[in-house]
Amino acid sequence: MVLNPVISKLAGKLVVLASSSPRRLEILRNAGMCFEVVPSRFKETLDKRLFKAPQEYAVETAKQKALEVARRMPCDHRKTPDIVIGADTIVTVDGMILEKPRDKQDAYRMLSSLSGKEHSVFTGVAVVLYHEKENEEVDYQIVDFYEETKVKFADLSEDMLWEYIDSGEPMDKAGGYGIQALGGMLVEYVHGDFLNVVGFPLNHFCKQLDIIYNRSPSSSDAQHGSCRGDATPCPVSSTLLRPSTTHTAQPSCNKSGHAAVRHAEETPPLTTSRGQLINEIQGREFEDSEEARKDLQRIIPLIDGFKASKALFTASKFGMFDLLHRRPALDAAQVAHELKTSIKGTERLLEACVSLNLLKTQNSEAPVYENTDLAKRFLLSDAPWSLLGHIAHYNDTVWPLFNHLDSAVQEGNHQHHKVFGKKSGDLFQDTIYSSQEIQLRFMKAMHSITKVTGRAVATAFDLSAFKTACDLGGCTGTMASEFTRAHPGMRVTVFDLPTVIQMSQHFHPLCAEDRVTFVAGDFFKDALPKADLYILARILHDWSDEKVHALLGRIADACTPGCAVLIAETMLDEHSPYATLQSLNMLVNTEGLERTQRQYADLLGKHGFGRESRVHTMNFLDAFIAYKL
Repeated sequence: MVLNPVISKLAGKLVVLASSSPRRLEILRNAGMCFEVVPSRFKETLDKRLFKAPQEYAVETAKQKALEVARRMPCDHRKTPDIVIGADTIVTVDGMILEKPRDKQDAYRMLSSLSGKEHSVFTGVAVVLYHEKENEEVDYQIVDFYEETKVKFADLSEDMLWEYIDSGEPMDKAGGYGIQALGGMLVEYVHGDFLNVVGFPLNHFCKQLDIIYNRSPSSSDAQHGSCRGDATPCPVSSTLLRPSTTHTAQPSCNKSGHAAVRHAEETPPLTTSRGQLINEIQGREFEDSEEARKDLQRIIPLIDGFKASKALFTASKFGMFDLLHRRPALDAAQVAHELKTSIKGTERLLEACVSLNLLKTQNSEAPVYENTDLAKRFLLSDAPWSLLGHIAHYNDTVWPLFNHLDSAVQEGNHQHHKVFGKKSGDLFQDTIYSSQEIQLRFMKAMHSITKVTGRAVATAFDLSAFKTACDLGGCTGTMASEFTRAHPGMRVTVFDLPTVIQMSQHFHPLCAEDRVTFVAGDFFKDALPKADLYILARILHDWSDEKVHALLGRIADACTPGCAVLIAETMLDEHSPYATLQSLNMLVNTEGLERTQRQYADLLGKHGFGRESRVHTMNFLDAFIAYKL
């Protein structure tokens, strides 16, 4: 990019930096920009818990900084700037946002958490543009974006930590270090924009100026933040703020203040209710087209599908179905009282669950709520086929990961590092599962889905010839129990990681038969228990082909002719929505992938397995068996 034509677009404009950071001043001045500095008075008190991702917090803080200056200057400074730039830099590690340390002990805590680790530095940037109208009112346009840079620290000794802290440098810097000074000695490598770590992503900022001033086909388009397809990267958002809503008015200035700023807030969102959307889209061209109306009814549920999922997840998390099982026929106020939630929010969630056939009502004038048969079967804690563990895993782990599906598609990698601050390629050794609470939640998810799918897998083939089986990665033993129930002459060994085996005691009452035993080990490293049949249920999809070959090679070495491998996975052959969406889940969640029957056969064939057979169980999982030749 040639920067001068971009920077020259600012010539003659009053540009204001809403920051007193000497590092940002230096970066922008070295780029040849002329600007005034008006530090923002915005207090950085935003609740971090309200943001799904740390970069959203940084962007919102930058936006509020810039808006505070933009709204204050026409009155306090008696001049209206053309552009106000706000920025906020944060450091994140292990899912925690590290801003400026409060004292030396806080600096020690921050730097200790960074020692020997890779972390992310995010800078959120907001650019407020003024567009004065004929009636002396002003339109604000906001273009905001963020930049992420990965930084790896060396292992820091206590002496090095305290020597750096005692230098005083960490105290006014996000994350407790300055990479451009002494802190640079702590860093092993930087992936991304170095200046972003210093405090301002100059390259990305210039690209945004290029989009605003050079690539918009018209001034009207520029005002509305339009981006052409060749203008990359487009801003995260571009919002026109107009003085035309019911929010609290900002102070007005008379003509001597050069602007009259009133009621500035975001324009109403383009999204609308499902009914409104149908009515608006279903205009005259749809009136006589039954096919178009049917298509519309098919596409809207796909657009709205995430709302149904989150309504189910939220009701399950609050224990709404368990409550209505214990005390049926409660009204919204009673449910809200028991769940300690708002009446307004509870009433809307209850009605949503009614529309999803999870709840039913009696007395339409003063409705009371009860569980449907669907909820009684799958959504109660003590139901034999309860899926609450599976739902909790989806809500707490899969849902946040799917929010980064666009990044996963662009990068081709799982998104644990963005959601949970982890970048390990080994899902089960990753520290996301280091706490007992998280690991137990994951095991409950596997336990609940296996209760639903296990019997169909265990009965898919005639396994009477096999007397011993080994369930690799068998988790809680639920699948093993289904195999022993379906095949009375079979004994099954559950082989899983030591921490999993230790925690599986929470589930032993449900699989306490003497024909199921538990052995601790790592199936990539330790000797596999001897068996006639090796069961791989929802295991291979978690791993790359390289890892799958390593595992199948170890199984092949343990097998004699006539032994078999039974795989239970969701296979892609039918292109069912469940299978293809599960394949996307693998993209955001692990290094693995879902595969077709042919791919599994080819993988096994390279290790001496053949005579394969497959059964589509119609119960989430397909069963596939191959014999050692």
